[in-house]
Amino acid sequence: MKTIYICLVAAHTGLGKFVRRLTDYPYTHIAVSKDESLTDFVTYSRRKHYVPLDAGFMHEYRDYYAFGKHRTVRMKVYALPVAEAAYARIMQFIGACESDAAQMFNLFSMVTMPLFHGFRIYKAHNCMSFTARILELSETVPMNKPYWRYDIHEMDRFLDGHLYFEGELERTDSPDYESYMEKPPFAKRLSVSAKTIITLTKRCMFARSRIED
Repeated sequence: MKTIYICLVAAHTGLGKFVRRLTDYPYTHIAVSKDESLTDFVTYSRRKHYVPLDAGFMHEYRDYYAFGKHRTVRMKVYALPVAEAAYARIMQFIGACESDAAQMFNLFSMVTMPLFHGFRIYKAHNCMSFTARILELSETVPMNKPYWRYDIHEMDRFLDGHLYFEGELERTDSPDYESYMEKPPFAKRLSVSAKTIITLTKRCMFARSRIED
């Protein structure tokens, strides 16, 4: 048997704080760690701290969550035992996402989740659909609807029997932190964000038939 770790994150970002106030729920991000050190997390998220719309598959580290003046980050972590064959499928899925430069962050599904309850876009995930797909591949927990329709609250509830840790994790330094925290000029941030919206819109309109599981 192998173990994967599903990690709910109480992000310190401005957006994270706003969502917590709006929903009265502490966790605003979800990621997966492949080992118990909980120092390397895979997910779909922003590539640069100050450009939230420029997002896709990411390796994240504790100092991406506990940035600046913050020395800890609150997490809720579930440990899931996974059979060897299922673990191999999960690693294949993660590898395919990581190696595909066309992968994007499914912003439209995330922001409309309360209204439409999730939908797919060609070569796009958000942190919730990516994690839910891994849970589906794990064959560890029962799932009664398509993976892209699960939100973070639902995953928190049905993982309850696998709780591994909940509390504050100390910040650890990563080699890419300075690059991650770089703040591009406003014009570049605006250009990248506009390009992201346009590309996602085109995929919604013209690439639905190309979606694969």
